Amino acid sequence: MSSSYLYGAHVRANGIRQHYLRYGGSDGGRAGRDAIVILPGITSPAVTWGFVAERFGGVFDTYVLDIRGRGLTEADDGLDYSLDAQAADVRAFVEALGLERHALVGHSMGGRIAIRAARNADATLTRVVAVDPPVSGPGRRPYPAQLPWYVDSIRQAREGISLEQMRTFCPTWTEEQLRLRAQWLHTCNEQAIVASFNAFQTDDIHGDLPHVKMPLLLMTAERGDVVRPEDVDEILRLAPQAQHVRVAGAGHMIPWDNEAGFHAAFQDFLGARLA
Repeated sequence: MSSSYLYGAHVRANGIRQHYLRYGGSDGGRAGRDAIVILPGITSPAVTWGFVAERFGGVFDTYVLDIRGRGLTEADDGLDYSLDAQAADVRAFVEALGLERHALVGHSMGGRIAIRAARNADATLTRVVAVDPPVSGPGRRPYPAQLPWYVDSIRQAREGISLEQMRTFCPTWTEEQLRLRAQWLHTCNEQAIVASFNAFQTDDIHGDLPHVKMPLLLMTAERGDVVRPEDVDEILRLAPQAQHVRVAGAGHMIPWDNEAGFHAAFQDFLGARLA
């Protein structure tokens, strides 16, 4: 199968340098379909989502964004790493690229960003997919992961982490997945990760949900304890137009655990099925 990867590029948007990877383009059967903007999680540079974007790029014009403080997007200890800043980045990115119709697909932290961005989005945003977004916040159940897991692995990556050392953090991953994470994890700014992790506890996306008016797909993992059945019920009450699908046999890193199930879960929500 030929690759759908086109190029990586930078754009100045929301006052920072934003880096993205593009797959598929807007020609052929993709013409007339909404573009897809993929927003990765807290320590996932865009390149680590390449295997997903390849599949998306076969059907849609697809962009994978390096969130500020990750990958090749601007990172500085003094940068604003709040959820509001991340959401503003997405809106500015879409405007800078002139995407007339687009959908957001956000995983974990990226799902929270997508929901916050959708709250104040214009008519160019047509659909939102939130994949296992942390539902923590003030007075809510804490996010089940622990901050040292992230910080310790980033510090080791900055020094030069081996495959076996990385395996201790991600024991179920394949060698290819581990090598890619070991290669790119050092690009995650530690202060950015700490700020985003702390925001899981202090920023509540539930207040955004009643303001999200476009179709919303909530995709959750069968394992991982990030989004429980009662959390799903609350989200569906707050956003009555939302649909829910749970991916069997998958933990929080759904496409790594069950790639086929992840792609199948979209069905035709985005306007066409993933081939």
